[in-house]
Amino acid sequence: MPRRPPKKPDPLLDLSGHLLVLQALPIPLDPNTLFIRRAPIELEVGCGKGLFLSSASAAAPDRNFLGAEIVAGYARLCAGKLARINAPNARMIHGNALFLVHSMLPDACLAGLHVYFPDPWWKARHRKRRVLSAAFLQHAGRVLTPGGQLHVWTDVEDYFRESMVMAHATDLFGDPQEEQTQSAQHDLDYRTHFDRRTRLAGAPVWRALLQRTDAAAGCTRVDSPAFHL
Repeated sequence: MPRRPPKKPDPLLDLSGHLLVLQALPIPLDPNTLFIRRAPIELEVGCGKGLFLSSASAAAPDRNFLGAEIVAGYARLCAGKLARINAPNARMIHGNALFLVHSMLPDACLAGLHVYFPDPWWKARHRKRRVLSAAFLQHAGRVLTPGGQLHVWTDVEDYFRESMVMAHATDLFGDPQEEQTQSAQHDLDYRTHFDRRTRLAGAPVWRALLQRTDAAAGCTRVDSPAFHL
């Protein structure tokens, strides 16, 4: 199902403190320079409507949160939510999150990496567009610190199982652990808007938490496909 056009943020909101453009950032990129103070950094790949980024940054003020979203309207929507709550520890990047992870971020710079309900790209000729590829998982291990965590949620079982096989093949992560959820206490007490939709519909969701092992400290860069920024 195609995404609905995102709502536009309040035109009176100043997004300059929360919205960044990928193409304007240096390569390599030290993500610490994007925040007002150093703290463990977590990155969300593909932010949708921004529920995770806004909720997590408020719940964990001792951490910094970075989101990357390729659709301009959604990037602005997410930045608008962060600006509205005046989140000092969250930033939104408009651009290709895969290019960011593959080609811009240095080794061992992230404490957490979040991939929630990525597009499964059902057609065989489109599979190369999937976020959870062997190359991405290799780079996920590279950019995570030892002990850093990769969160993967999807409502597509085959995609989930293929991803876990590829993650295991990298030798960079421990065995996947099932990530538990609790009953929602209010209408927005979900990880993402898509999580809310699937849980309210009673649809199954596969969730895994993978921890980067110390063995990943010596991992090297791998060849990556060309990206549209």
